[in-house]
Amino acid sequence: MKKRLFLSITLLLLLLAGCTNDTPTTEPKETPNTEMKKVSIMLDWYPNAVHSYLYVAQEKGYFNEENVEVDIQFPANPTDPMNLTAAGKVTLGLYYQPDVILAQANENIPVKAIASIVREPLNYTVMLEESSIQSPKDLEGKTIGYPGIPLNESLIKTMVTNDGGDYDKVNMIDVGFELESSLVSKRVDAVTGTFINHEVPVMDSKGFKTRYFNPVDYGVPNYSEIVLLTSDDTWDKEQDAIQAFWRAAQKGYEFMVEQPEEALDLLLNNQDQANFPLDKAIETESLNVLLPKMDTNGEAFGALDETSWKEVRDWLHEMEMIKTKPEVDDMILDSSTDEMFSKITK
Repeated sequence: MKKRLFLSITLLLLLLAGCTNDTPTTEPKETPNTEMKKVSIMLDWYPNAVHSYLYVAQEKGYFNEENVEVDIQFPANPTDPMNLTAAGKVTLGLYYQPDVILAQANENIPVKAIASIVREPLNYTVMLEESSIQSPKDLEGKTIGYPGIPLNESLIKTMVTNDGGDYDKVNMIDVGFELESSLVSKRVDAVTGTFINHEVPVMDSKGFKTRYFNPVDYGVPNYSEIVLLTSDDTWDKEQDAIQAFWRAAQKGYEFMVEQPEEALDLLLNNQDQANFPLDKAIETESLNVLLPKMDTNGEAFGALDETSWKEVRDWLHEMEMIKTKPEVDDMILDSSTDEMFSKITK
């Protein structure tokens, strides 16, 4: 009997030990919810100097400080930043102010600008330094290459007309994106659709000196070359995440202004070497061109100018590029009444 009792006790202890191993004796402690807010942004093109502030915010930890995880994407097609933003496939997109107005007026694409990144045009009309063209009127009888985008035709028409010339005497030819080669080979007398911060420094690095016209000097209303977009639906659902993103982006911009060389190095560390390798000298010159055009004159980085949106809309209507005039509130987040922009700039 003692032996049976001993065996029974031993078996019971073994069973209890098995239960202890399978089931924890204490409940696990709950951890605080520190889930990162996720924001995706599609650039207007491959990484270059104009995106330096984003990579500063990423590399300096400004996004992490705001508890936001940012996925920076590149477009496969030129219209991806706007179309994918409208479809909610990405949170934010970088695009061009005139194109946003065109999209609203002609296609009712549901996107709005929430910030102005580059506050002036970068699209200049460029000719070689030895050219006889001294003002837009001199484009009469000349051949102008452009990338087949109708907006460029309106730019040239406005400039030539305001300078006292006859646009009907200008020969516009579509050269696709062979702008640089068309100009230096003298296939054309001038090109438009060229960016002052990219093609011009590239040609200069190859020994081709140029001159150029700023469209704003010849009747084209000042517009933001690059703006930050989101959709109404995305804003309603992810406003907090977008605000956090923008606070960090502003810190990145401030750092870029104060430390442009280091900001550029951070960009170069994140370049797409396989598809779009960057030349440090060219990007340095590009940033020198960009910084004054990104300057907010004391306003918060990204502040929207409602007057500009009205003027550019009216100009596009005058050029018959749009048949209707969208309300400004349909194109931008109203910074004066709804305070949506002021929220993301605090």
